[in-house]
Amino acid sequence: MRNNPSMLFRSRCLTALGVLAFSGSLPAAVLKINGSTTVNLPAAEAAEILRAENGLQIQIDTQGGSSGGISMLGDGLVQIGMSSKHLSDTDHAKYPQVPFKEIHIGEDAVALIVSKDVWDGGLRTISPVQMKDIYEGRVKNWKALGGPDQRIAFFNKEPGRGTWEVFAHWLYGDPKKAPPVSFPEVGGNEETRNKVASTRGAISQLSSSWADGKKVFALAITQDDGSEVLPKNENIASHKYPMSRPLFLLTSGPPTGEAKVFVDFLLSPRGQELVRKHGYLALADLEP
Repeated sequence: MRNNPSMLFRSRCLTALGVLAFSGSLPAAVLKINGSTTVNLPAAEAAEILRAENGLQIQIDTQGGSSGGISMLGDGLVQIGMSSKHLSDTDHAKYPQVPFKEIHIGEDAVALIVSKDVWDGGLRTISPVQMKDIYEGRVKNWKALGGPDQRIAFFNKEPGRGTWEVFAHWLYGDPKKAPPVSFPEVGGNEETRNKVASTRGAISQLSSSWADGKKVFALAITQDDGSEVLPKNENIASHKYPMSRPLFLLTSGPPTGEAKVFVDFLLSPRGQELVRKHGYLALADLEP
């Protein structure tokens, strides 16, 4: 049987209309963000606001911490990376074709936190030499450092996370010079805080804003001149505290489209208030 030309034309029109209707219902492009658990706090709240107010579709994750964000951005899997450390020469060498752009959104610090029993036992400050003795396994009991008679339980941040790299840079001048160690490892901030809070004699590296002063406590750093410096806002702003660090959003070249909307929001007064809300210093709080 021969096809009826008019029916064939009608069928084609209906098919075309169906395609148009379907394409009109396709979701908008998803803005993908990954990286630092530290930067994630204000970023996740900014994402909630932009979903509600601008209709942006945003997928945000913290897989692999800062290094994960850098790698996924370098591999083109996300549009924004989150990092609590500067990009290294190694990062640039791994992705020579990627024009990484660091967008400074605030400031934080890495604290050395201890469990309540260590704090109550009288240990309130630690020097770089003492911390190196712990890290390299020469000191294994807090009593040797003026604390309680309790075995030291050190939880090391996963190498490659921004927190670990800031710590290793402070202790060794270069993360590459940090010796390999076999301590139990912890990942994100919440995991670290919970592990230290629930373990007697515990110590680890953690974003200072997560040290609640109830279950985990931030030690002061004893300087070469004998002075003790706490990770307080004024010491972070002036960089007097030795493990102060910037917080970044990372893009490949200048941000565009939905990524620019997100970046601009976090740099706006509302976005900067989110940075402060989560215990970090906004850009206006930093000393020139």
